[in-house]
Amino acid sequence: MWLLRPPGVYAPQGDSELLLEALHDAAVPRGTRMLDVCTGTGVVALAGARLGAAEVHAVDISARAALAAAWNARLRKLPVRAHRGDFLAHAAGRFDIVTANPPYVPHAEPDRHAGRRARAWNAGQDGRKVLDRLCRAAPQLLAVHGVLLVVHSALCGPQRTLDMLHQGGLKAAVTARRIQPFGPLLRERAHWLEQQQLIAPGQRHEELVVIRADLTR
Repeated sequence: MWLLRPPGVYAPQGDSELLLEALHDAAVPRGTRMLDVCTGTGVVALAGARLGAAEVHAVDISARAALAAAWNARLRKLPVRAHRGDFLAHAAGRFDIVTANPPYVPHAEPDRHAGRRARAWNAGQDGRKVLDRLCRAAPQLLAVHGVLLVVHSALCGPQRTLDMLHQGGLKAAVTARRIQPFGPLLRERAHWLEQQQLIAPGQRHEELVVIRADLTR
C-alpha cells in the first residue's frame, strides 16, 4: 500500500512483511484493543485496524514517525491513535494484541554520528535496547488471553527473548522465520559484526524471527 513516509522514518521491509503475516495468522477478533510499538509509518497498526481491532494505539519515539502514522490512518479513516514517545508512557490499560518491530541492529555505542534518525534501527551493543524492556513489560501490557507478536533478527538472541517471556509467565514460541540478504544497514556494519563474532566471516544474510507470546492466566 502507498504510505506517507517522511525522511528518517523506517520504511516497511522484510521484517514488516513477516510481522504482518503473523498478525493476519493470529486472527484478530473484532472489537479488540491493540498496541503497536515502534510503529514507524504505522503499517502494522493500520493492518490491525483493518482486521477488526476497534481501538489501536501506535507509538513511536520519533515525532516524524508518529505524524506519518497519524496521517496514514487519517487518510484511510481507520481507528488508529498515534503517539510520540516511549511506548510504556502510552500503554494505559491492557491490550488484546501487542505488535512490535523494535530497533534490533547491534551497533557500538554511543553512535554520535548517526543522529536521531538512527533511533529507528540502532539497538545498542547486543541489539536488545528496546527488546529487553518490551519483554519485561509484556505481562503488564497484555490482557488475559492477549497476544504479543514481536519480530527481530536472530542476531539479537531469540532464545533470550523466549526466556524472558517465559520468566514473565507467558507462553512463547517462534512462529515464523525468514532468511534474507543483509540490507544497507547491516552491510555497513558487517565488519564490526564479524569482530564481535555476531556473524561468521563473510556472512551477509540474517534470519528474521517472529515470536508469539500468549498471556493465558
